[in-house]
Formats: sequence, structure tokens, C-alpha cells
Amino acid sequence: MKKLQCKLWLAFLIALVLGVLLHFLYGWLPNPLTSLISPVCESLWEHLKILYLPLLLSALILTKGSPSARTARLLSLLLACGLMLGAAWLYHIPFRGESLVLDIALYVAAMALGFVLPRVLWPLGEWPGVTAVVYFLTILLGVMLVWFTFFPPEGVLFADLSGAVRTFLTIPV
Repeated sequence: MKKLQCKLWLAFLIALVLGVLLHFLYGWLPNPLTSLISPVCESLWEHLKILYLPLLLSALILTKGSPSARTARLLSLLLACGLMLGAAWLYHIPFRGESLVLDIALYVAAMALGFVLPRVLWPLGEWPGVTAVVYFLTILLGVMLVWFTFFPPEGVLFADLSGAVRTFLTIPV
């Protein structure tokens, strides 16, 4: 049990660092390949990439040979991404938040959620049909991340919130 906890802590820390590195990857090496896995702008949607890829890799590595565990991890990935997107929208749009510290805390909390939730969601992996739905939704989210990198729709989730102006002034109405 102690070895499993150490393995999970190590995976969490590696995933956290990977997400931070992914955040800056496109700035270091701007090209179409790095844009697939790294945020190309400071939009709320693009920042899902720093959560999606590390959680996906950790789910694939930590759950070898256990389909129900993999289902629980992928479901937690989807929920963590949804909660991060929703919380970021709430903080930046209605509350007009601008704190980098809160953004980092939100990222760390969402990543932690992605590692904690599988313990709660484990029984869902045993339900018939849930695995197929979770795999489909995980792949769909990955495809949407790639598609919206190159063809972002109009809207608040896809607006670049960087710059010297406050967030609520940069949002297209």
C-alpha cells in the first residue's frame, strides 16, 4: 500500500510538472506540432491541454491491465477538465478575476482532483457500457482540443485573455 501511494504521488508530481512545461512549450517552439499539445493562447479552452495530456498519460500508465481502473481514471480526467473549465470561466468572466496565483491554484486543484476522483469513481467502471462511453468522450475531447486549436469558434471560452487590459474588456460581446 505504501509503495502504491508513493507511485501515485510521483505520478501526480510528474503530471503537474509536465502540465507546467506544456504551458510554455508553444512559446519555446512555436509550430503546428507543439500547438497540438500546448496552449497557443491564453484562452480558457486552450488551457485544458495542460490538464488533458498529463492526466491521459497517467491514466494509461497507471492502469495497465485494469479496465475498470482505466475507466475511472479517464472519467476523472473528463470531470477534472470540466470542473477546471467551469471554475476558470466563473472566476475570469463573471467575477473578473486576474490573479495568477489563483490560476495556478486552480490548475493544481484540478490536477489533484484528476488523481483523487478515481478512488470514488472506481465502481462506475464495472457498469456495462460505461467504459465505451468514457472512452468515446475522452477521444472526443482530444479531437475537440486539436480541432479548436486550428479553428476556434467565436466565444468567451476561446477568447485570448492575455494582454494589458483587464479580462472583462477583452471578451468579445
